[in-house]
Amino acid sequence: MTGKPITADEDAAAVRARLTVLLRAVGERRDRVAFTEIFTHFAPRVRGYLGRLGATPIEAEEIAQDVMVTVWRRAELFDPAQASASTWIFTIARNRRIDAIRRQRRPDFDPNDPIFVPDPEPAPDAALQTATRENRLHAALKDLSDDQRALLQQAFFAGKSHSEIAAATKLPLGTVKSRLRLAFVRLRKALEGDV
Repeated sequence: MTGKPITADEDAAAVRARLTVLLRAVGERRDRVAFTEIFTHFAPRVRGYLGRLGATPIEAEEIAQDVMVTVWRRAELFDPAQASASTWIFTIARNRRIDAIRRQRRPDFDPNDPIFVPDPEPAPDAALQTATRENRLHAALKDLSDDQRALLQQAFFAGKSHSEIAAATKLPLGTVKSRLRLAFVRLRKALEGDV
């Protein structure tokens, strides 16, 4: 490696070839001189590119540093048959910018968000009230006629509509609705303690 900076008056094909050699030297031998040349050549260009993609100067600097660290660590993955050194490095930069945008769009973690706050412990008498209501409901269900209980099971456990229940039981739709309504009235009274 020469350590001589790449200049604008060099032939484009020669520059591409030289960058490929430099990048392969970094990948194969962790050549620090080659990496210095790559860094000197690409770091300002990557920052400018990121600025054109909408990054602030600070973001562009941080992402460019991350890109160059990735180039150092992953240079052995560079394949000149797949892309030029410039294309490979600028693709890394573009992907890092996309990642940064995605992170910015994610809301910040709020530990006080209701989804993260556990439900309060139920009051001691709540379990007793729940058990009492369940017992009343079971008793009220037993007190229903077989027809009403069967209709409730189809409506709530099978998830059938009133029309589907009427078709399955061969009952008129009005009869299905009235039996369900009467069953609800009885259940409501039982749960309110009126039975």
